[in-house]
Amino acid sequence: MNLSSYVNPVVLQTVVLLSLSNLFMTVAWYAHLKHLNDKPWWIAALASWGVALFEYLLQVPANRIGYQQLTLPQLKVMQEVITLAVFAPFAVLYMRETLSWNYLWAGLCLIGAVYFIFRG
Repeated sequence: MNLSSYVNPVVLQTVVLLSLSNLFMTVAWYAHLKHLNDKPWWIAALASWGVALFEYLLQVPANRIGYQQLTLPQLKVMQEVITLAVFAPFAVLYMRETLSWNYLWAGLCLIGAVYFIFRG
């Protein structure tokens, strides 16, 4: 299968839903470090679980839709690529972390993973 066979409404819908899901996931996992750092861990956990509910409301249908056309390993690698694509801007813009070369190297490793998991 070539790349053009993956550019279709099912895959596009999967990518959009996984991207939105990942945005919620990233906020749920890391925003409490900035905003609830002075609160007990269980308050941060409850707040994170509240945000994570929206992640799952998007992630579960995304995987069900994607699994119509993609294999389970393809879905997982796609999720990891989306994770880094969402996390890097979040870390730099929202959390004010310094962008390092490690983001590039991690991205290149993921490109290799995409190649191997999606090749015919």
